[in-house]
Order: sequence, then C-alpha cells, then structure tokens
Amino acid sequence: MSSIEKTRRDFLKAGSAALAASAVSWNASSYAAIVGANDRVRVGVVGCGDRMKSALIPAFLEHAKELDFEFVAVSDIWSRRREEGAAYVQKLSGSAVDAVRNNDELYARKDVDAVLIATADFQHALHGVEAVEAGRDAYVEKPTAHTMKDARRFLAAVKKTGKIVQVGTQRRSTPSYQKAAEYIKSGQFGDIVMVEMTWNVNQPGRWRRPDVVPLLKEQDTDWKRYLLECPYEPFDARKYLEFRLFWPYSSGIPDQWLVHQIDTVHWFTGLPHPRSVVANGGIYLWKDGRQNWDTMTAVFDYGPLDDRSKGFQVQYSSRFTNSAGGVKELYYSNGGMIDMDKQTVTPTGGLNARNAAEMGMKANQLPSFSLVEHAEAVSTAADTGKDPMTSANMRNWMECVRSRKTPNASIEAGYSHSIALCMNVAAIQTGEKVTFDDKTQQVMAGGKVYA
Repeated sequence: MSSIEKTRRDFLKAGSAALAASAVSWNASSYAAIVGANDRVRVGVVGCGDRMKSALIPAFLEHAKELDFEFVAVSDIWSRRREEGAAYVQKLSGSAVDAVRNNDELYARKDVDAVLIATADFQHALHGVEAVEAGRDAYVEKPTAHTMKDARRFLAAVKKTGKIVQVGTQRRSTPSYQKAAEYIKSGQFGDIVMVEMTWNVNQPGRWRRPDVVPLLKEQDTDWKRYLLECPYEPFDARKYLEFRLFWPYSSGIPDQWLVHQIDTVHWFTGLPHPRSVVANGGIYLWKDGRQNWDTMTAVFDYGPLDDRSKGFQVQYSSRFTNSAGGVKELYYSNGGMIDMDKQTVTPTGGLNARNAAEMGMKANQLPSFSLVEHAEAVSTAADTGKDPMTSANMRNWMECVRSRKTPNASIEAGYSHSIALCMNVAAIQTGEKVTFDDKTQQVMAGGKVYA
C-alpha cells in the first residue's frame, strides 16, 4: 500500500470514528439518564417569515416526535404572519398552536421552554438576549450580530444565563465540513496559503418582496417594536419586508452570505477573527432603491497577530448580476486543494516533482479522496427538497437542549463570525483598511474606533 493511500485510509477511518464518538445516540434509556429528560420540550416560534417556514419549522418537525419536542406558540408582530404561521405549524404538525402578538406575551407564558428565532438580521442578537434572559434556550438564525455592541451583549447574556444557544451556521453540523475541519487540524493538509470564496447569483428580485410589500399596513404591525434600538424613521414596508437591502437593518451580502463561509475559516483554523479587512463594490445594476451593494469583493488577512510572516488571505466575492462561479469554498495549501462544493481533497495546484526539483525539494501533492463516504445518500436527500444541513444543525441543538452540552454552532462561534462581519461592514462604509483591537474588542477603521 502506498504512503498516500495509507494516509487517505487512516484519515477516513479516524474521521469516521471521531464523528461517531461525537454523535449522540438518543433513545429512551439515554433520555432517562438526564434530569428532566422525560419532560416534553415546548417551543415557541419568534418571527414566522420565509426562513422560518421554509427551513426551520420543517427541520424541527423532522426530529420533534423522536426527541419529544413540540410547538406551542407563534410570535410575530405582523398580524398576517402570526395567523398564517400558526396555521402553517398546525398543518405540518397536526397540532394547534397559539398566535401571540409579541415576545412579551410569548415569554409571559409558562409553557415555553425554548424558541426558534428567525427575525430580521439586525434583530437576532437582541432577540437572542431577550430569550436567554427570559430563561429560554434558543436556536438563532445567523448573522449573530452586525454591530460589536450587540455581539458583546449577546455573548455576555448567554455566558451569564448558561442557556443553550445554537447559531444558524449549519455547516458546523454537516459531516463533510466536520471531516474537512478534522483533516486540516490534523496537519495532513499543510498550512493554508489561500482561501477563495464566492457566492454568485443572477436574481433581479433577490431579497425583494413585491407581492407582499403592498399587503403590509402600519396598523397591522408594531413598527416601533420592529425598530428595536435603531433610530426612529417613518414606517416603510420595504424596510420591514425587504430589510436585507437596507442598512442598518442588514448589510446585505456580508450579513446573509459571508458569515456562512467565513465561519468555516475560523472553525478550520482556530483563528478568532481576521487581522485586517478591505472591501470594494457598489450597486452596479439593480437600481431599485436599495442601499446595500449588489456586488462586493473583500480581502480578509488571517494569521497570528504576533507573526506577520505567517498567514493567508481569504478572497471573497459575491454578485447578484451574473451567476457564473456559483457558491464556492476553496482551501489551498502547498500540497493541493479542498473543494467544499465538491466535498473533495485533491492535489490540484500542489508542488509537483519538476518544480520541486528546481529548488532541491521533494514534490508535495495531496492524495485525492472524498470527504463524504455516502455522497449519493446526501445528494438524494437534497433532491427531495429537504435541507439536510439545517436539519442536522437543528437536531444538534435539540439534543443539546436535552444534554446541556455546547452545540456545534455555539455563541462563541457566532461572536467570532460577528467580528469578521463587523470588520467587513466597516470596510464597506469607510473605505479604510479595518483591523480589530483584541483588548477592547472593538473594530478599528483608519486608526479610530468604528461604532
């Protein structure tokens, strides 16, 4: 057997064992060993928009019966959404749930143990703080926060209360990503020298809701409650329903897409945040009143803060104007490449014998292998219209609510991606090279604190 083949087999064998060890096999005897495990966990929905209905509710219901969870209430400040949301949950679960006007009413109830939160981007952190301070565990959609003030508040609240919080960065519960993380941390991949990430679509209506905006009337919602701590401005149905297009309700591309991908960089490397960020872009095509860019390129510098001779760049690009390139996450070392889109390790670009010989070195090329042992099964699951990544992340949270263990996408992981996100936002809004002060936990732009 070649050394390359032995390396490949050893990694896959070790990876499978590690994943099996980290997984929790839940059955009646497992539950009986946990205090309160025989009690049904009753869950409330906070914000019943598209993401909640299309992904989180179905993912929850995939595991609810087995793990003894149930929905009991839907909270949404828009009357239409809360009534439709309650009806939707009843349709899928077969059980009636209550529709409540806001989170004050939700947390006043005695029958809510935990919540799923999928509200507007800028609301996630404050709604998360609200939940844990009310004594509830929470599954909170990403981004965790796009201001450091909110990120610090959320982290502190979770630490103080000890509540179980899972962030919606579902790659952390996906087997191929778990194997990639293990492979990189084993040292077999070598030092990362570059990461290229893209998220490209060609969708004029991306994040637009022209069919729903006319239906929202100010008297049917609570605009001041929607704004939370944002500066007051008159009611605007677009900023309520198309919030991803408007700052300070979202930063658009960074809030929605960057955090998913940059989170893997922190996870795979153990680095808590970039050393610096620069960004450029604009609204080049879709002139529809939006404030957030339809095209962005950003460069993130990573590595030890005390050794600038070591490190790598993450080149991140995203556009709404042409879908070529799609969604890509490519990690490079001197020996080859990890392609998270194809879920493979290959010697692509690795140091070959000819180029190595010129410098009196040995060739350095990785073995080729798949990060997924059952790729066909994963593909089939995706073809059914289900979201296996969100399902796995939801299940992990539900299991951790039972066991009180730290979830895969912990609040610390959410805080880390929030730093990168806040640095990206500062680079967009100032045009400066942005850094981060570890002592003060503040983003710095042009040598000044960026609020």
